[in-house]
Amino acid sequence: MATIKTRYLGNLRTEMTHLQSGSVVLTDAPTDNNGKGEAFSPTDLVAGALASCMLTIMGIAANTHGFSIEGTTVEITKIMSATPRRIGEIVVTFNIPQEHDAKTRAIIENAAKTCPVEHSLHPDIKRTITFNYGTK
Repeated sequence: MATIKTRYLGNLRTEMTHLQSGSVVLTDAPTDNNGKGEAFSPTDLVAGALASCMLTIMGIAANTHGFSIEGTTVEITKIMSATPRRIGEIVVTFNIPQEHDAKTRAIIENAAKTCPVEHSLHPDIKRTITFNYGTK
């Protein structure tokens, strides 16, 4: 059974509907690829999916081990390669408001690196991942 239904709206824009929840996401081609850049591009969603997946798995680990990462934010930078046009690097910076001891940090960082999106990306895509603790 399908998970997502995507419809082309014209002018390099798509509408994706998550069939279980009805949530909708629009995509638009980026300005450097003939688009208007008025919504996430498909490659933005890939980079964002990596960060969201990592954060979700970190949250599961936090719940399992009894600590908090609430309020954590993530900054994502997607760097495109020209030939072929593809994602060349994803820079992910976690800003975790809590201080954590070395054992908890290891749990957090291992959880992030074991998310399904991380394992699904092509190995040629460089990942630069930083964890900042005690950031407000």
